[in-house]
Amino acid sequence: MHQSPPPHQQPGPPATAYGQQPWTGPTSAPPAGADWPHPPGPGPWGGRLSALWANKSLRATALIVLLSLSGLIILALVRQQTGTEGFLVGLGLAILPVPLLIAAFRWMDRIEPEPWRNLIFAFAWGACAATLVALIANGFATEWLMTTVVDSSSSQADADTWGATLVAPVVEESAKAAAVLLLFLFRRRDFNGIVDGVVIAGITATGFAFTENILYLGTAFVSDQEFGYSGIRSTTAATFFIRAVMSPFAHPLFTAATGIGFGIAAAAAQHQRARRVLVPLAALLGAMVLHGLWNGSATFGGYGFLAVYALFMVPVFGLLTWLTIWSRNNQLRTIRTQLTTYQAAGWFTPPEPIALSSMRARGIARDLARRTQGPAAARIVADYTATATSLAFLRHRAYLGTAGPDFTTRERELLDQLWQHRETAQPTLAHAALSVPLPRRRVPRPHPGTMPPPYWPPAQPQAAYAPHPTYAQPAPYGYPAWPPAHQPPYPQGQP
Repeated sequence: MHQSPPPHQQPGPPATAYGQQPWTGPTSAPPAGADWPHPPGPGPWGGRLSALWANKSLRATALIVLLSLSGLIILALVRQQTGTEGFLVGLGLAILPVPLLIAAFRWMDRIEPEPWRNLIFAFAWGACAATLVALIANGFATEWLMTTVVDSSSSQADADTWGATLVAPVVEESAKAAAVLLLFLFRRRDFNGIVDGVVIAGITATGFAFTENILYLGTAFVSDQEFGYSGIRSTTAATFFIRAVMSPFAHPLFTAATGIGFGIAAAAAQHQRARRVLVPLAALLGAMVLHGLWNGSATFGGYGFLAVYALFMVPVFGLLTWLTIWSRNNQLRTIRTQLTTYQAAGWFTPPEPIALSSMRARGIARDLARRTQGPAAARIVADYTATATSLAFLRHRAYLGTAGPDFTTRERELLDQLWQHRETAQPTLAHAALSVPLPRRRVPRPHPGTMPPPYWPPAQPQAAYAPHPTYAQPAPYGYPAWPPAHQPPYPQGQP
């Protein structure tokens, strides 16, 4: 079957293509050949360091080496405290809740799943680097409390209590937040809002809790071996019940507060600089307070601990769950809003924004493709759905002014991918859209002139492609490029 080329590769009158109009703002580069003064370049050392830092392979290698060394050191320290047998028992018990927690976070992130490399990094950072920093810093802090703050009549237990309540939350939450910060800065394309922040923070905290549980469970096993305890009444069973059954979400809950802060910052507009800085700091402080309250509840006795658990931790967990679900629904509304613009220009058929903004319709489309055309078609529909979602979030970031200078290039790449798979994906999505109730209200669009000029053409661009007559309508703030009038948007016979 003849495949028509994507819109921006079709012939048209020689004119400036969409998204490539010169930006005449204060950050514009001087015209070619202009005799403009150039700022002094970096020195020899600065140039070499910049070149090394720009090498992605070198950065990735350095990160892998750092995490591997941290893992080996933390492995040796834990084994030193628990012994080989205690380490193996602790490892076997600590790993049990990990798949359930990861599956829960992956379920939260179904709209636009985080790449596995980001999740592996987050888990490894929490399990290795963050745990190593916490173990070393907490040890030094306890010794400092014993020699400086706590009086001589106090016991080691008192110093441990002070350290667990005041020092550990600050050290541990800061160490875990570093992973969220790194992904926020260097994987900004994959960090779009609250859901992404919660997922990354939760996976990081899951790795941290995994290593910490090995230490606690291994130490409990050694204590049971020393005093002859076994069975349900053993310290190991009690520790496993508290840490892996009652509160496996404790560490993820604390760090998720930090993730929410970074998610709010990711959804902020470019001019909201105070929000982008202060909200993550406030969220990190909230995570420390939650962590300190949880650790301090151990000093209240059995009933005090249960009271804090039932009256505070469970409601906070419910609030976090509600916020994540609300954020997911908001992401689906964003997808429908942004893809409606592309649909108006002809890149999508009218039912597609409706289907792509419904998780149920997405599943129906994949199942229909699998039943009628086979597993390969189902994978194509899944890829089409993921690409359309990335396109919607990219355009939303451009609307906020945070898309970056490669917005046009990235948009063209995503549109190319969609064009290649449209014949397989569009019929199934159109059928799946029938299962989605129509929205009660009209999908809102951004107001004219709100799209940042560096990432969007003027209100009346000299586009290389004229709108197709079927979809011709005013473009108040610029629609995506469309093929010339003589070229139909889809193959003959396709709606």
